Amino acid sequence: MVKSMTGYGKQSVEVGETQIHVEIRSVNHRFLDISTKIPRTLLFLEERLKQVVKEQLSRGRIDIFVTIDGEDLFDKKIEVNWKIVDQYVNKLKDLQRRYDLTGDISIDMVSKLDDVFLEKEMKNDSDALKMALLKAVKDAVTQLVHMRTNEGSGLVEDLVRRVDQVRSFLSRLHERRPVVIEEYKERIRSRIEEFTAEQIQPDEIKVLQEVALLAEKGDVTEELTRLESHLSQFEEALTLDEPIGRRLDFIVQEMHREVNTIGSKSNDGQVTEMVVNVKSEVEKMKEQVQNVE
Repeated sequence: MVKSMTGYGKQSVEVGETQIHVEIRSVNHRFLDISTKIPRTLLFLEERLKQVVKEQLSRGRIDIFVTIDGEDLFDKKIEVNWKIVDQYVNKLKDLQRRYDLTGDISIDMVSKLDDVFLEKEMKNDSDALKMALLKAVKDAVTQLVHMRTNEGSGLVEDLVRRVDQVRSFLSRLHERRPVVIEEYKERIRSRIEEFTAEQIQPDEIKVLQEVALLAEKGDVTEELTRLESHLSQFEEALTLDEPIGRRLDFIVQEMHREVNTIGSKSNDGQVTEMVVNVKSEVEKMKEQVQNVE
């Protein structure tokens, strides 16, 4: 099923007296790019949260936001960094001896030194926390995928309409081709008669040769055939149950190339007008495809 790359999901869970809120947003991106903004106390779960997202999404810029309300999930414990304190005290005593300094090494002096005290966080119930947070993320991702799926259905409807519109123009281009050749013939005959002042009948064979030459230069049969093939591939891709955004993007680029070639070969006003319309539809398809996973 086709999915878009734009979506949003959120979920909240409670762990004791604490509430954990999860929000996940996704927008267009060429690859899968996951960014997290979570409290420092939960950083040990960051990679696991990303893995939950990777299990369901393959493309898009994904932002994960986790916030905490209520009591802290962790108890804090202050410890003395004895190794650092021992070094400080020993070095201070070395200074006294070396320079014959007076004075006592006081608690006030030592307590103000850097890195003397360490703050450690003691996990209250890390297993319960982990399970609750992962469930919240999974639920939020499920909501996001649901939104992306709904938007994907809308994208498919729009793309199918545009494919039908392009096919309509291709049919008219095929119908216009013999008319253009006949107009070539009349234009050449008229030009010959103009220059000969109608005193000499134009050589029909030469006229046909000129028409054939011009028709060959302006022949877009191959381009129309390839364009029709691209449309069929595009439609087939829309039925696949897998990420198809990159495939659709490549097909649209090929379609755009064929349309440009048709336009460069055209010297007929109506054909040029139809080519402009086809190009407009292909450009709109390209814009829509940018949001397909």
